[in-house]
Amino acid sequence: MVDRSTVLVLTGPTASGKSTLAYDLCRLYPDQFELISVDSAQVYRGLDIGSAKPSVEERSLVPHHLIDIRDPEDPYTAHDFVAEATGCIKEIQARGKKVLMVGGTMLYLRSLREGLADLPSASPTVRAALEAEAEVAGWQALHDRLRAVDPTAADRIRPTDRQRLQRALEVFELTGESLTSLQSAALTACPFELVEVAIFPEDRRELHKRIEQRFDQMLDAGFVEEVAALRQSMPQGEGLPAMKSVGYRQIWAYLEGQFDWHQMRSKAVIATRQLAKRQITWLRSWPHVSRLQLPTLEALLKIEAVDHIVSKG
Repeated sequence: MVDRSTVLVLTGPTASGKSTLAYDLCRLYPDQFELISVDSAQVYRGLDIGSAKPSVEERSLVPHHLIDIRDPEDPYTAHDFVAEATGCIKEIQARGKKVLMVGGTMLYLRSLREGLADLPSASPTVRAALEAEAEVAGWQALHDRLRAVDPTAADRIRPTDRQRLQRALEVFELTGESLTSLQSAALTACPFELVEVAIFPEDRRELHKRIEQRFDQMLDAGFVEEVAALRQSMPQGEGLPAMKSVGYRQIWAYLEGQFDWHQMRSKAVIATRQLAKRQITWLRSWPHVSRLQLPTLEALLKIEAVDHIVSKG
C-alpha cells in the first residue's frame, strides 16, 4: 500500500500565485489530491469575492474542504482549524487520496505544525449568555470578572477586544480553569509530516502590482455589493472577525460614509500590501519551508520531497 501520510502545503503572501500553482498541480495529477483551504476568510459563507474563493471550475477540478463552513456571525478560531483540518486529513488519507493544503493564514499553519493547547470548542449557549451580560452590565464588567479569574489574560486583553475577552471567559465557564493555565499546558503534536512550500516573490514591486490589479478585479466583480449585502443582513457585524478581513473592513467603512471611493480603494490596497509583508515575515522565520521565487510547476516539482509525494501513485 502506498504511504500517503505526508501532507503537501502550498503557502505564500496574498496574490503570489499559490492557488494557481495548486490547480496546475491538480491538473497534472488528476484524481490524486483533495484540497484543504488554509484561509481565515474562505471559511465564511457569503465572503466570496473578497476572499478569492475558488471558481466553479476549480471546485470541479478537485474536492475542496474548509470552505463555506461558518456563518460570519460565528467566529472561527485557530483551534477550530486545527481540529477540523486534522479530521479532514485523516478522512482524505483513508480514501487513498493525497492532501494538498493551500492558503496564507500563517497562524493556522503554525498552529497545525506546532500544536495548540487543548481548549474546548466554542459554545453558542455560553457565548449568548456572555453577550446578554455585556448588554446589561457592559464589557468593562466582563473584563473585571476576567481579572478575578485570570489576571494574566486580563493584562493582555483589552476591555474593547470583545472577541478575545469573550473567549477567555468562555473557556473558564466551560472548564473551570483559566485560559492562561490551559495555554501553558503541553501542546498537542502534529500527527502528520508536513512538506511546506512557500512562494517568495523576488520582485516586490511586481507583487504590489498584482495586489492592486486583483483588488480592482474584485471591485469589478461586485465586491462592494457583496459587502453591502452582508451589512444589510447583519448591521451590527462590523466588529466580527469575518468583517476585519482585508478589503471587507475598508469597504464596510466606505459604506458607513467614513471615506470616499478613492480613499477606500487606496486603504484596501495598502492594507493588502501590509498583509503580504506580514506573511513574508512569518515565512522568513520558518527555516524548514522550501522556497520558490516563481510559482511554476517546474520549480515545484524540482523539490525532492514534492516529487516524492506526486510520484507515489
